[in-house]
Amino acid sequence: MNSPTGTPEERFATIVEELLGNPGVTPPSEGRAFGSSGLKIHNKIFAMLVRGRLVLKLPKTRVDALIASADGERYDPRHDGRLMKEWITLEPTSEEEWLALSREAMEFVASKG
Repeated sequence: MNSPTGTPEERFATIVEELLGNPGVTPPSEGRAFGSSGLKIHNKIFAMLVRGRLVLKLPKTRVDALIASADGERYDPRHDGRLMKEWITLEPTSEEEWLALSREAMEFVASKG
């Protein structure tokens, strides 16, 4: 795997740029409401940047596998210990390919629609 380059914001901007050409994908919007920073497909969030960390919606089995390989942890949106089964958060230092995982998340969320 390659070492990550660029800031988390730059890496997320690349993801947005790469995936916007797909039908039904809309960019993050301005504002501070939940989900405003999310990249969406058919109005459902599949990727977002939260405090410098990439947060993705993936199948529970995929999230479990990434956690088992120490590549991420379950997303805790309220920081109260209530972890989301289908959401993973990756540290900026993660060597996982953010774009590939974001594409996987987009396809997963689109398939649920």
